[in-house]
Order: sequence, then structure tokens, then C-alpha cells
Amino acid sequence: MSPHQPTSRPAAGAPGVPWNRQRLRSNNEWLLLELLRTGGGSSRAQLARDTGLSKPTVSAALADLEQAGLVREAGWVSPERGRTAVLYEVDPTAGHVLGVDIGRARLRVAVADLAGTVVARRDVANRGRTADAVADAVVAAAREATAEAGLGAADIVHAVIGTPGVWDEERRGVRYATSLPGWGRPGLFDRIGEGLGTAVTVANDANLAALGEYTLGAGRGSRMFAYLLVGTGLGLGVVKDGELLLGAHGALGEIGLVPLPTLAGGQPGVEGAVGGPGAVGGPGGTTLEQEAAADAVVRAAREFGLEGSGGRQLTAKRVFELARAGDAAALRAVRWEAERLAYAVAVLSAVLDPDLLVLGGGIGSSADLLLEPLEQALGRFSLMRPTLAPSVLGEEAVLLGAVSTALETARPEVFERRTAEL
Repeated sequence: MSPHQPTSRPAAGAPGVPWNRQRLRSNNEWLLLELLRTGGGSSRAQLARDTGLSKPTVSAALADLEQAGLVREAGWVSPERGRTAVLYEVDPTAGHVLGVDIGRARLRVAVADLAGTVVARRDVANRGRTADAVADAVVAAAREATAEAGLGAADIVHAVIGTPGVWDEERRGVRYATSLPGWGRPGLFDRIGEGLGTAVTVANDANLAALGEYTLGAGRGSRMFAYLLVGTGLGLGVVKDGELLLGAHGALGEIGLVPLPTLAGGQPGVEGAVGGPGAVGGPGGTTLEQEAAADAVVRAAREFGLEGSGGRQLTAKRVFELARAGDAAALRAVRWEAERLAYAVAVLSAVLDPDLLVLGGGIGSSADLLLEPLEQALGRFSLMRPTLAPSVLGEEAVLLGAVSTALETARPEVFERRTAEL
């Protein structure tokens, strides 16, 4: 289920769910809780009208929810007619979740309450030289953020970790995480989970970014939405009618693994050339990720004659900064990057036919420079052209997608825990 949708529970009378008075009462309480979450504060009378439940039923359910610490009074409303009424709202402090974004360059961690409000976060450089060091750095950052929020490990109901690659439940590890050496080792995420002291779900970073952008950003309202994550790696997340598409093995969107052919020569600057220096098509050739991610931008810029200056190391971010300043070599590197991305967009457009494609990630944040040459190059590759747009969430997309996904698990779990104690 996508994080933009109200969380559902099995209804009384559904297959495998026996009908009884306790279950019916629980369903009524959940219905009211979700209505308050999605619609904001409301009075008992308004909730009765919105749900069709009787006023006594609503009053009893609200009393139970308040006793469980799930709802609270939020003030008063004075209608033009009738008595002044108490307003109720969801108590967001009833539980908290953890969202984590693991990238080759940065580690981002956020603690959020049940309303999705981030109450603490950490954003640190990824200096780990081994997979274990990266895992330990994630745990350390998460503990710091949790402590800053005034919480302990037991207060975190669920954590979602966004990472390059595809989660393999049987191996308890990720596959295809080429940008993080050693990251696919089985048991690594169990190590993180033990360090965090809470239940952990692992998800592909591009998928989480797509969910975040669909829920909170540029993808809202799209029927077939694609999010192209371009940074130290290359990934794709696809949301159709609000649902994330995963494929038969969870690997849908691993477009970076596709070998990149050479179309009109293979040297930088050749009009219509897709492959990079020495690129060859077919299995074993240069992949899209190798030729369209951050390292490729730097390689192309150097081949065009650009070097670091003033002691500053040449990075993809620096290349785009110089391009904005009008540097000719940097601008050529940006156009070359647009050519390679256009090939990727042409392929996914022919297969998926999205109505919108959002450019995100570290390089995607430079959409102001990339979109125009990308549109031009796409015109040479394909007749199918989705609407192209920059990410609204920027480099926060994966993190916010992780938080939203964690909330989908945490909200019903908190409800079950607290109402079971009544």
C-alpha cells in the first residue's frame, strides 16, 4: 500500500476475521482515528455525520481512543447554531518512526511522529571505508537523532532504510548495490536492526524517492509516474495509480544495469552518441549507471579539458556549478550527460509510457541545466515523450519516502498495541 493512502485493517466479517462485538468496536475506533488523521480536527457531531455512526457510538469510541493516548482534545468550535463542541485530533506523539537514506556520499536520518512531522534528523558525510563501518555510522546517526528527539530505542515503532540495490529476503541482504562495495553481504542489515533496537524494513532508494515525490511532490495526481534518481548511481521508481511497481523479483527500475550501446560513435562531443569513451553495446559493455551517474560526468568534463581549480577536487556538483557560470567545457559535459539520460528516458518511455517523469537525485537537482538539452536529445531518440519535471523534494525525496513508508506500518501497530491495553 502506498503511503498516501489511509492505512487499512481487516474488517469484521472479512474472510478469516471472525465477527464479534470487540472487533466491531475496534473497527469503529480505527475508522474515526483515520478520519481524524486524514481530515484534521473534528467534533463528535461532525464525525457522526461523516461516518454514519450514532453519536453515542462515536462518543464511546473517542473516549477509548483518548484513554489509549491516540487522540486528544484540540480546542472548541462554536457553530452558528447549536452548542459549543469539543474538537478532537490525532495525538501524533503516540509513536515515532525512523527513516534512513544511505548513499555513497551522505547518510541521512530522520525521526518523525505519527503525523509525519520530522522532530529530529542527522545529515552526515559517509566516510565509512567498509560495509561494517557504514552500517555502524548509520546506527550512530540514528541514535543521535533519537536522543535529540528525547526518545529511546523503544519509542521507535518501525524503521525504513533506503539503499541502492534490491532487497533479497532469503539472503537477508541487497543485490546490485554496485555503488557501495561490500554492501550486499548477507546479515549486514540485521546488524543495523540490532543496533537500532527496532523492526527494520529495507527498500530501494529510487522506489522510496518515487513514493515520496508522488505523495508530497511533483508526482501528485499522476496516473503513471516515473522518478529517475541520478546521483552516484542511477535508479528508477514507478508509481501507477498510487501503487509502487516492483516487478516479479523486486528489481523493476534497475535501469542502471542495462548495457549502453554506442549509437553514432563513442567519443564525447559526437552528436547523437550515447555510449561514453570506450563504450560498447551488449552484455559486458558499459552500463547506463557507469555512463550516466556522477563519476561519468566528471570523466566527461575532464576529457573536455576541465580540471579542478584552486585546490578544489573536481566533482559532478562542481561541474554543474561551473556550467552555471558559463564554463564551455562544463557545459559540454552537461550536454553529454543529457544525451545519456535521454537514452534511458527513451527506453523507459517505450516500455512504461509514463505521463510524467521527474528528475531527482544529486545530479537531478541540476534540472535547470539538464531539462532543455534532455528534451532536445530525447527528440532524436523517441517519438514518445513524457512530461519532464524537476523534483520538488530534491535530495530529501528518499528520506521522506522512507518516513512515509515507515508510518504505513507504524500507525496500525501503535493502534493495536494501545487499544489492546484497554
